[in-house]
Amino acid sequence: MSGFLSSSIARKVAMALSALFLITFLVIHLAVNITSLFSEKLFNELSHFMGTNPLIQFALQPVLIFGVVFHFVMGFILELRNKRARDVKYVKFNGAASASWVSRNMVLSGFVILAFLVLHFIDFWFPEMNYKYVEVLPEDPNRYFEELQHKFVSPLRVGAYVIAFVLLALHLLHGFQSAFQSVGFNNKYTSAVKSFGKFYSFAIPFGFIIIALYHHFNH
Repeated sequence: MSGFLSSSIARKVAMALSALFLITFLVIHLAVNITSLFSEKLFNELSHFMGTNPLIQFALQPVLIFGVVFHFVMGFILELRNKRARDVKYVKFNGAASASWVSRNMVLSGFVILAFLVLHFIDFWFPEMNYKYVEVLPEDPNRYFEELQHKFVSPLRVGAYVIAFVLLALHLLHGFQSAFQSVGFNNKYTSAVKSFGKFYSFAIPFGFIIIALYHHFNH
């Protein structure tokens, strides 16, 4: 694996594949959470299934955690290598002329998103692990909706979520198309990918923002 990732092309492809994996996960995650806007019962059922299904818990969940860690670690490695490779002695880099603010600050937005993910884990994943494996409490398939609402009572937490999702939108705006290009997606589809990428980059974060605001004002 280390030999494979020693190639710059291989690192970019690995980074892109992890991005596409996380892009897919975000759709699934939003699809489950958005049911909380119109059906407490359905949200509880889906959350209970996701939280108790052995395949999801012991196979897909570890893969997801690895994918998140791998994506951010690889992103920082690529950024460090890119900085070292730039020859700033010949020409002063004019970021505004050469690249968008988003593309030049992917690591910055990525770092903020990573900090948000830590908060998200503290809010949801850690209590879930504590409930099931530390305190070993009895299963309660109807607890998830109330727990979700409780997390969005604090305006500070909701504000942190909104800011994080705005930065996620900016991160995706560049990362979506970049991921497809890195895996060799044919140029004739570039326009379609770019259009869908813009839609995805705003629709998914906006969906999560709506969920946070809805439960904050309706708890």
